[in-house]
Amino acid sequence: MTPQTKAIELYYWPTPNGWKITIMLEELGVPYEVRYVNIGKGEQFEPSFLAIAPNNRMPAIIDPEGPDGEPIPVFESGAILQYLGRKFGRFYPSEERARVEVDQWLFWQMGGLGPMAGQAHHFRQYAPEQVPYAIERYTNEVNRLYGVMDRRLADRDYLAGDYSIADMAAIGWVRPYRNQGQDLADFPNLKRWFETLMARPAVEKGCNIGIEYRRNLADDKDAQKVLFGQKAR
Repeated sequence: MTPQTKAIELYYWPTPNGWKITIMLEELGVPYEVRYVNIGKGEQFEPSFLAIAPNNRMPAIIDPEGPDGEPIPVFESGAILQYLGRKFGRFYPSEERARVEVDQWLFWQMGGLGPMAGQAHHFRQYAPEQVPYAIERYTNEVNRLYGVMDRRLADRDYLAGDYSIADMAAIGWVRPYRNQGQDLADFPNLKRWFETLMARPAVEKGCNIGIEYRRNLADDKDAQKVLFGQKAR
């Protein structure tokens, strides 16, 4: 494992995407410092943050000990997980076949589980008016994706063989399953995986970083104005 002498700067807010990185850093046991980016107040649009994360989304990191000895910024949670996995040689295999397994499930989460669960959250909790078609559409799609995970986990403990960044990426999006209109009792293999991960000290700690800042956006209309309906300008 590569030694880390300087703290990694983590730009973070306590959300499922943010938890991916706090979990990974806690599992690695490397020094890091949290820089909170209050997305409800629009801090993700500050020029200093956009210089690191041009998509105005957290999380992002700056590793002061980059691959050439110089600081390197990384944005997008999946890319951060891959970077940290490569650098420290843990939770991300170096052997190609095993790495492909992890990549498949990491990208499945990035392209499927996260966006669909996010839409379910939005239309079930935050939309200013009830849109029955949208609620049914995204609730059903999350249910389908939970079924994919449940079948995958029928004969293995983790999504890609050994515990990996694929599991870290997915756990935060399963954690608020009730808000997605789901019941883990319907998915026994997924339920077992969920309980196994949540029992890991690093997962528990990672999901509690900044918990004091977490609030119900359904009651925060000002934050909704910042977060929803964004355009290029």
